[in-house]
Amino acid sequence: MFSGHHHVAPTKLINGLSKLLVRLTKRPITTSECLNTDFRDLLRRTAQPVAVVTSLLHGHGPSSFHGATLSSFTSIAISPHPIVSFSLIRPSRLAHSLNPGTKFVVNLLASHQQNVAVTFSRADLYPTPFDGSIPFHTTPEGLPVLDGALGALSCVLVAPPIPLHDLDVLEGLTKEKSVLDVMASGITEKVEPPPTSSELFIARVLRVEKDEAEDTSSPLLYRNRTYTTVANDTKL
Repeated sequence: MFSGHHHVAPTKLINGLSKLLVRLTKRPITTSECLNTDFRDLLRRTAQPVAVVTSLLHGHGPSSFHGATLSSFTSIAISPHPIVSFSLIRPSRLAHSLNPGTKFVVNLLASHQQNVAVTFSRADLYPTPFDGSIPFHTTPEGLPVLDGALGALSCVLVAPPIPLHDLDVLEGLTKEKSVLDVMASGITEKVEPPPTSSELFIARVLRVEKDEAEDTSSPLLYRNRTYTTVANDTKL
């Protein structure tokens, strides 16, 4: 787990991440398509934890429950506040529903939950995953927590989503402006988002949802476009 600096406030942390993104994405690149391919191929060879974000689209109760599978989840700080991040590809009903202050749950899947990952990654095939096919319980706030997961984190979004297709927004954040200020300034009007684009979400962990039963499950991982797990926790 990457903890970063131990005394960085969420706002400064977001600004620091934005500066890094600007610095990295503004390096001279003459073969962007080749770079994208090489980058994608390299990441496919690394193992990424699989998580499912669960939230409420509207109202309360099972009819408003929604979820989406992530392969971009990571922790970016532990102290003084546990901070996590993930990205979502738009258009997305979940991305549209996540605004500052929105609470949701990140479920870290266990190795036996490949079917859960597939279910929440294919809304076209599984439009109602909470209809009884996926066991779950709810938090005190009424948010769904998937049963059998390796663990779950109750979170709250600490900032508006950061559009990753527009470098002007990222550069504006390096000038100590908020995401809302930058986007309200109109500098993003000249950069139309592509049909599909990613947004970065940064959230504070409010609580670790603990399962009463002792669980020795291994994590579900995604590598080379397939689901896998660690082999007997072999130490090197």
